[in-house]
Amino acid sequence: MILNRYKCDPEVLIRAVQSFRDKRILVLGDMMLDRFIWGAVSRISPEAPVPVVEIKTESTRLGGAANVASNIRSLGGIPVPIGVIGNDSEGDRLREEFRTLGSPTGGLVIDKSRPTSIKTRIIAHHQQVCRTDREDRSSLSSGIQSRVADKFSAALQSAAAVIVSDYAKGLISSPLLRRTLPRAKSARKIICIDPKMKDFAIYKPATVITPNTMEAEHASGIAISGTRDLLRAGKKILSDSGIKHLLVTRGEEGMALFENDTKVTCIPTVAKEVFDVTGAGDTVISTLALGLVSGLSILESAILSNIAAGIVVGKLGTASVTPEELIAAIQDEQTKH
Repeated sequence: MILNRYKCDPEVLIRAVQSFRDKRILVLGDMMLDRFIWGAVSRISPEAPVPVVEIKTESTRLGGAANVASNIRSLGGIPVPIGVIGNDSEGDRLREEFRTLGSPTGGLVIDKSRPTSIKTRIIAHHQQVCRTDREDRSSLSSGIQSRVADKFSAALQSAAAVIVSDYAKGLISSPLLRRTLPRAKSARKIICIDPKMKDFAIYKPATVITPNTMEAEHASGIAISGTRDLLRAGKKILSDSGIKHLLVTRGEEGMALFENDTKVTCIPTVAKEVFDVTGAGDTVISTLALGLVSGLSILESAILSNIAAGIVVGKLGTASVTPEELIAAIQDEQTKH
């Protein structure tokens, strides 16, 4: 249905997905680990009014910008992570996870003054009971910033596109962006931004920026309670920032693509069931970047990323999508009328 509505040729999307293989995408962002503790609850603690979770299993996955890299690899591309880790066991684990992906680890800078960011989620009966975070969100030192910028420059030429994945953990800053994004623009790379800063003008060299509704509200100063507010906010962001394309992700309401301040396309979600939205934004920006480097238009790439997000929200925990799953979902959409 969604393909027919926007006159999007499914065979074009499928060929693009098939060409994702070995596309190198540079991922600059906050590298994290996601730890999941799975268990069951059968009683309340006598010490405090909280559930007692009996632990069954534990698992660790790539999170934050590292999950963007994981999504790229799952789709067939080659992620090149650029970021900071601590001099700790979690940093070692993160490097090991990247090596397992077949991803280069030379862009990871060790900062001995801060821990590797890790989010721990305790889940019982498929529901999150609580989350604990270990991290340092202070800004990087100038020396560490310089090392990150140098790693970025060294990896830039061999990459087809750049993704900036900002999780507000201290890596992405105005000084670092001024040292990296202009270089990417000069190298004529596609630049996709998942933002956290309120002033989107700092991302100006970007090809496309992908805020969620709350981030779009903060950037525009407009409370978004309906389509009219969304249109006002999107156009204001483009006008204020000078960015060419804006893709606002809206959860169960889908997406809104703004092109050159003149064209707006609202794309409804294709999710059959929303089970867990963890990492959905990472899937969107990964698929979007791979679509663009594979020759798709911004609208075709947005529709493809919407289909990918519809798959990943049906999975529990930090998840990713395979080319086979994405192609099957495209074919499924093709049969709808």
